[in-house]
Amino acid sequence: MENLIVERDGAVAVVTINRPKTLNALNSATLTELEEVFGGFGKPDSGVGAVILTGAGEKSFVAGADIAEIRDLDVISGKDFAARGLRLYSLIEKLRVPVIAAVNGFALGGGCELAMSCHLRLASENAKFGQPEINLGIIPGYGGTQRLPRLVGRARALDLILTGRMIAAEEALQWGLVNAVVAQTELMPAARKLAADLAGKPRRAVAAILEAVEAGLQLGLDRGLQVEENLFAYACGTEDKNEGTSAFLEKRKPEFRGR
Repeated sequence: MENLIVERDGAVAVVTINRPKTLNALNSATLTELEEVFGGFGKPDSGVGAVILTGAGEKSFVAGADIAEIRDLDVISGKDFAARGLRLYSLIEKLRVPVIAAVNGFALGGGCELAMSCHLRLASENAKFGQPEINLGIIPGYGGTQRLPRLVGRARALDLILTGRMIAAEEALQWGLVNAVVAQTELMPAARKLAADLAGKPRRAVAAILEAVEAGLQLGLDRGLQVEENLFAYACGTEDKNEGTSAFLEKRKPEFRGR
């Protein structure tokens, strides 16, 4: 990988976008590499139980898309540009393995959208979030107009998207855009601890939770409840359910095997 560093620590994978000279801006090559890597995580035999996604250095998670590429877009190429990013971000969002964004600085434009496509978001104290596309004469193209209102509400989302302003980590926490804010030096240790905990959970139950929540957001309450009912039944047929309930009754720690 030219633009990514991919590491494994047992069942935890760490993906670092490694373009610090551009504040980890996303170009076409980086999107291609991310799609290849996350596509691999989704395979049943990947052995991955949780993923951490972060950016190289202490200044930026992802500062946005490559402006030089955007400058040359027209209507046709602009549609292709958006479709490519949306495909990748949907792949991450629909992954049945938890993905944690460790936001270590600027998360702007496509970077904010990338963080929002992850299931959980941890931010360092110096993190900043925003959708500044309006200042370039465009709009968010990688899901910002859709995911941001779902996370923080219509009024706050329009505030960021229409003004192009940035908010600091603490305000992002108050809005519900991130799950926690920690010191810069504690960001990756906290992310690794959370990832290790998630990777130790029963894999099929984790996948079912992610699927049920995603379905409920898309289908509405009644149909979402039906999905939950079916996935609960599925979980009841797993070996990990038998192990988890037996361990609880026997007052011991469960040994989940992902079956």
